[in-house]
Amino acid sequence: MTRAEFISRLADRLGHMQADEVKAAVLAITNRMGLALQNGERVEIRGFGGFSLHRRPARVGRNPKTGEAVDVAARFAVHFKPGKELRERVDAARD
Repeated sequence: MTRAEFISRLADRLGHMQADEVKAAVLAITNRMGLALQNGERVEIRGFGGFSLHRRPARVGRNPKTGEAVDVAARFAVHFKPGKELRERVDAARD
């Protein structure tokens, strides 16, 4: 589901809010989550899951076309760990 689809479905469910209001709310939430992660904070949404940063160390990779060694710089990656409630709902829906 894309962000636009998410906003559209949410606006359909929330009849008292206009699509523009829903879009502004979703953007405000995702922007704030991004800022928290940029600042090294963990973001946790109870019943859904948590977002945190994991450091990926520098390494030597390979160019898939040539096989040549390529230095890959250290970086941070966003990690999502689903909450228990979300895991259980997904498992129940997939059985």
